[in-house]
Amino acid sequence: MPELRALRRSPLLATSPAVRPLPPAARWILRGDARVRVAAESGLKLALPEAACRASIAGESAALWLGPDEWLLIAAERMAEETAAALAAALAQLPHSLVDVGHRQIALEVSGRDAPTLLAAGCPLDLEASAFPVGMCTRTMLAKAEIVLWRTAPEVFRIEVWRSFAAYVTSFLREAAHGVP
Repeated sequence: MPELRALRRSPLLATSPAVRPLPPAARWILRGDARVRVAAESGLKLALPEAACRASIAGESAALWLGPDEWLLIAAERMAEETAAALAAALAQLPHSLVDVGHRQIALEVSGRDAPTLLAAGCPLDLEASAFPVGMCTRTMLAKAEIVLWRTAPEVFRIEVWRSFAAYVTSFLREAAHGVP
């Protein structure tokens, strides 16, 4: 589907050494009960987190816990059709909601020793490693934009942001970087 790939291109972003766009990805929001979680795990070949605000990874796929019955599923863009088909087959007999949001949002990486300080310029969370460890994820605000924030490594954060807010978020982070030592 070339027309969908065109929609998934990154908008013009104010990048910097600390902030860069990540490659396009396939994304879905999955909602359902414990049976849906178990069925989706078999379709994805990935354990969906049961613990609040945690992420799990297997290969190029990830699942982020967003709520008691809600997960953000991420896969490499080239695996979109295969993953969607596997999920549809695994969930066919269960009441659930599975919405493709790959066109809606993009991912940014904020990295470096000062990444927590840079994000703290607009994020109300305590981003110290003891409070927000590797593998933790949550919905939050960054300045005036809602994001999903995920710490993927000690000095690396992944931001999932709606495409329409991506330029704003990168510009905000670029401006905030001027105040970071």
